[in-house]
Amino acid sequence: MDTFEEKVRAMKNMAPEEVQAAVEKLKSMCVCQGCPSYNRCAKEGNESLFCSSGKSFMCISDEKSCICPTCPVPKEMGLKYTFFCTRGAEKAQRYEHTVWGTKMV
Repeated sequence: MDTFEEKVRAMKNMAPEEVQAAVEKLKSMCVCQGCPSYNRCAKEGNESLFCSSGKSFMCISDEKSCICPTCPVPKEMGLKYTFFCTRGAEKAQRYEHTVWGTKMV
């Protein structure tokens, strides 16, 4: 089991208030708003933490560049993938990779 799997399992055993506090902590570390792919629509929709919440809801469709590797959240959570705003949350990308056997490009 890797770091991400351990963190997800630990969160499943937390009380809802603890989960909310953990998510707020991660949101405070998030650098999505500084990404070249992040746009006005995403900002106005208060979208962030795509590595957890998944793809942008109708705002981000173009992959201009990705700063996920520089973000402290993926390091803290042991994430493997990038471009979460357009390709989906870590969990979704891991599933896709398992089903298709290749990394999403």
